[in-house]
Amino acid sequence: MPNTNARPKHGRRPRRRRREDPARNELVSSSLESAQQCLFNQDYGTAFVHYLLVLNLAPVFKEFAKESFRFTLFKWAEELDSVGRIQDLFDCYEQALELFPADEVILNSMGEHLFRMGFRDEAAGHFHKALKLKPDYTEARENFYRVANWLVERWHFLMLNDHGRNQKYQQAIQKAVQSGCNTVLDIGTGTGILGMCAKKAGAAEVYACELSKTMYELACEVLTANGMDGRIKILHMKSLEMEVPKDIPHKVSLVVTETVDAGLFGEGIIESLIHAWHHLLLPPQRGENELREPSATGRVIPAGATVFGMAVESLEIRRHHRTCVSEVGGLSMAAAGKLRSPVSCTSVPDDSMEPYTTERLSRLPGGYKPLTEPFTALNIDFNNVEELEGLSSREVQQIRLLVTQEGELDALAVWFQLHLDEENSLSTGPQEDTCWEQAIYPDHNTKRFVLKPKDELIVEVSCQDSFLRLCCVAVVRDGHEICLDKRLDTQHSENYISNPNPEAELCSALACLQTDQNQSKDFCMLECSEMALLNNHDYHQSFCSALAKLIAQLKFACQNQEAGSRVQSDLTGSDLFYVLDVSEGFSLLSLIAASQGQVKAYSSVEKKKQQEVLKRLARSSNIPEQHLEFWLNHMEDEHGMLKRPSRERLWSAIILDCVETCGLIRQKLMEKASLARCLLEEGGQIFPQKIVVYGMLVESDMLLLESAVQGQEPTLGFNIAPFINQFTVPVHVFLDFSTLECRHLSESVELFVLDLMNANANYTNREIKVQATSAGRITAIPFWYQIYLDQDISVSTLSQNSHWKQAAAVLQQPLEVRVGDWVRLAVKLHKSTISISAHIEDVPGQME
Repeated sequence: MPNTNARPKHGRRPRRRRREDPARNELVSSSLESAQQCLFNQDYGTAFVHYLLVLNLAPVFKEFAKESFRFTLFKWAEELDSVGRIQDLFDCYEQALELFPADEVILNSMGEHLFRMGFRDEAAGHFHKALKLKPDYTEARENFYRVANWLVERWHFLMLNDHGRNQKYQQAIQKAVQSGCNTVLDIGTGTGILGMCAKKAGAAEVYACELSKTMYELACEVLTANGMDGRIKILHMKSLEMEVPKDIPHKVSLVVTETVDAGLFGEGIIESLIHAWHHLLLPPQRGENELREPSATGRVIPAGATVFGMAVESLEIRRHHRTCVSEVGGLSMAAAGKLRSPVSCTSVPDDSMEPYTTERLSRLPGGYKPLTEPFTALNIDFNNVEELEGLSSREVQQIRLLVTQEGELDALAVWFQLHLDEENSLSTGPQEDTCWEQAIYPDHNTKRFVLKPKDELIVEVSCQDSFLRLCCVAVVRDGHEICLDKRLDTQHSENYISNPNPEAELCSALACLQTDQNQSKDFCMLECSEMALLNNHDYHQSFCSALAKLIAQLKFACQNQEAGSRVQSDLTGSDLFYVLDVSEGFSLLSLIAASQGQVKAYSSVEKKKQQEVLKRLARSSNIPEQHLEFWLNHMEDEHGMLKRPSRERLWSAIILDCVETCGLIRQKLMEKASLARCLLEEGGQIFPQKIVVYGMLVESDMLLLESAVQGQEPTLGFNIAPFINQFTVPVHVFLDFSTLECRHLSESVELFVLDLMNANANYTNREIKVQATSAGRITAIPFWYQIYLDQDISVSTLSQNSHWKQAAAVLQQPLEVRVGDWVRLAVKLHKSTISISAHIEDVPGQME
């Protein structure tokens, strides 16, 4: 019955109309007029301020001024970016998003700036928001795909698809919880799977922390979908910043983590566990005689690890880390000095170097040869805090390995066995069916050194900065020691076999000292992909031939022109041919062009040490100093490179960098080609002239596993796939097609042609019919490029010594085909991004 004593409700008062403010209206009107006038005068900063004033005072103008405001913002951001005012740039975007929080174009643009500045996590968030607002926004989708490849690397999917790995972790966690460890902290939770395992096992309290904002938000969604959002407390922070009782109410009895990389310690597990033992974990059980309940003591899963290694020979590793060629494109490399990758390991830490890289040895192109038996490099107990703290102060350990096979020493390959508890362990070894890669410690000795059976290889193992460091320092052969590492600490030299001749030993030491000084002077670092490019002999020889042919044609045309006008002149000064190389990173192509004679070449190499290498090579090849210029030294904006070399002449050749190392077409390639065509002299040429894309139908379960989580079965029944698969990208990059586990279901076929010299020959969509030569499931279309420098000379990105990787379009739904079936592929090119879809043809058709 209604409450009869209730007071009667008053009727809603009509809203009072805002009183017109003439001064306010006048300010809005004059500011809007000023904004438009400043925009016309290209005074974008002032225009932006006026627009902010107008739209804050009079939001009614938002729809009217949106397009002009966007344009002003983007132009002003470009100016701020060019002068390095990065904080001001982001402040402007924040102000814009306060006015237009649901503007997908502004969100996407800010994401692009964030990505360029290296803020990939934040960039992904902006692209994701833009896509939620407008799912068919192509630019945001392509940007999201690019950042997703960086943000959620493909091994995340492999790891979650590894049912065996997930199950062993689950078993170890279940055993610990059921034995009494009822309070759990999951450090670096990722998707939250280990924390959910603990809760499912019956843990009373489960906490988790995750530093990545993207993964934290994803984990929150996963917990909600699995009914655990109120049962697991997840924190967006580093475990090193966590405190009791501020972040968790008390210390826990179990820490679970998988913050390990291929080199075991690279994700900071040592530092995080030392902090956890002191601040977040209950004290450990000190011995079998200690009778404390498991709930009153602390422990870690994994309990420890054993690290293994072996010396290997591998041409693929070698060519990515040191110079393997004596000449490049007709240029002798003798004067280049020492060139090496940034992956180098010594017992003394060097912040400019990475101690190791990673490779999956089982899928290494060309394979590898073990030169020693596997050896144990290190044992570590994660439940012993004193051992963890003493790791970085351990003395450098020397291990002697017996060489079992003859071969060139290229690297030490390292893997580990992760001991989850007494019964469960995981191995990352090269022979295991695992989601893990192995750590590679390359050898940088440029003088070819071949190990022989019965040699002893001396390896140093250390952990001075909580990174596992291994380096080969010497070889003992027939009782004599051969030093491999010139920087070897003198404190270790007394352990070696001494030279019986003191005078010879002194001379040798002085020679090494002199060599060290020269090496430090001439030393130059190149990225691994740049080293592989330098070692690509066929690529440079092809460019050399194509450039020589073009220059010869231009010279012949000049001579004919002179003969017709009966004017004789030497090719000097303004009669030089101009070649512009706009390759990304380190490139010798400008120098190869200058070596043709009567050519002035412009290089886009920016780093001073790399410029010095080119200058030394130019001097040794007798190339006049004035015939090689570093164009970016005089440019504030790299986009301004494509300009005329002088008032009188146009470019004879422009070299464009067309394909990224990962296997994708470079962004804005066609726009650059369009501009370059306008800057060529008559008879001039863009290198390359055209790119032909080839592909093939394949069945590859591995590509599916690396591209998306395959349902709930591999993730122990937890609903994770729909959330992590938001970061699935349609094109898989950094692919080695030669070692990919797959079945070929068709012959290779031409998919697309990009003509850089003839704009009229280009298109954006193409359909091709491909006939299946084998029955199976089409899961992907790997693709690669034949790069035509001219009509006769070309290089393939699929060749054995290519510095490029391949890419593959992975189908969302595999297609079943029979022998003889026709498959229609729809290939699209949008702003240099290739997409491929496929469906079965009901009626056979002719190949296009």
